[in-house]
Amino acid sequence: MSRRTAENAGFTLIELLCSMAVGAIILLTAAAMLGTSGEGYERVGGGVATEREARALIGQLTADLATARYHPDGVIENTGAAWPAARLGFLTLQPAQAQSREGRVGDLCAVHYYIKDLEIGGKTVRCLMRGFRESSETFAALENNNFGSLFRPYDMLDEPVAFGVAGFEARPVTRDENGKWSEWSRSNRNGPDALELRLVIARRDLAGRLRTAADWNGGNSQLGTYSGAQRNRNLETYGATIRFGNHDKL
Repeated sequence: MSRRTAENAGFTLIELLCSMAVGAIILLTAAAMLGTSGEGYERVGGGVATEREARALIGQLTADLATARYHPDGVIENTGAAWPAARLGFLTLQPAQAQSREGRVGDLCAVHYYIKDLEIGGKTVRCLMRGFRESSETFAALENNNFGSLFRPYDMLDEPVAFGVAGFEARPVTRDENGKWSEWSRSNRNGPDALELRLVIARRDLAGRLRTAADWNGGNSQLGTYSGAQRNRNLETYGATIRFGNHDKL
C-alpha cells in the first residue's frame, strides 16, 4: 500500500467548511464592530453639532439681553404645554452695524424669540426663531402706541437660530435683599434681573424621526418627557442664567 506524499497532501472538504465558517464569523464580528463604531461616530458628531448650535444661540441671546431695556408691555411667557415653548419680546440697544442704513434712526431696536414649526424636506422641524426690528420700525411703533406689533411673527424677516428644539423655557428672576434668586413678578415696576433659560435640542437621529407637530409635542414615545430630558441620550439639555441688561422702566 502506497503512502500519500507531502506534495500530494491537500485540504479535505470538512477542513474547507470549517475554515469558511471561521472566516464568516470573523467577517460578521468585524462588520458588527464597524457598525458600532459608525453609530458612535455619528452620535459624537451629532452631539458636537448640537452643542455648537446651542452655544451660538446662547451667545446671541446673551448679546441681545446685555443691553435690554424693560418695557411693561414686553413679552416674557411660557406655554403650559408638556414641552414648553417660551416667547420673549423686549427692547434692546443695538450697534449701527447690526442695522441696515435704511432702517437705522437710532440704537433702540426690538427682538422677538419664539418657537415655530417649519416644513423641511417633507417633515416638520421645530425651530427657535429670532425676529429683529430695526430702530426706525421700533420708534414708529412706540410713537403710534402699537408696541405689540414689534413682536408678531414676520416670515420675510424672522430667521431660525436653532433647529430641532424640543423645549425652550425662560424663567424671569430677581435678587432679593439677601442676594438670593427668586421668581420675578410683573407687579415689580422694574424688569427682571436675569432670565433662567433652559433649552432642549433633539439629536439628529431623533429629530429625523419626529416628522409631525404631534411628534414634537410628545406624541413620539422616543421623545420622552420634558422633566426626564437630561436622562434621554437622544436629547441635549442646556441651561444658562443671563443678565437682563437695563432694569429701568422705559
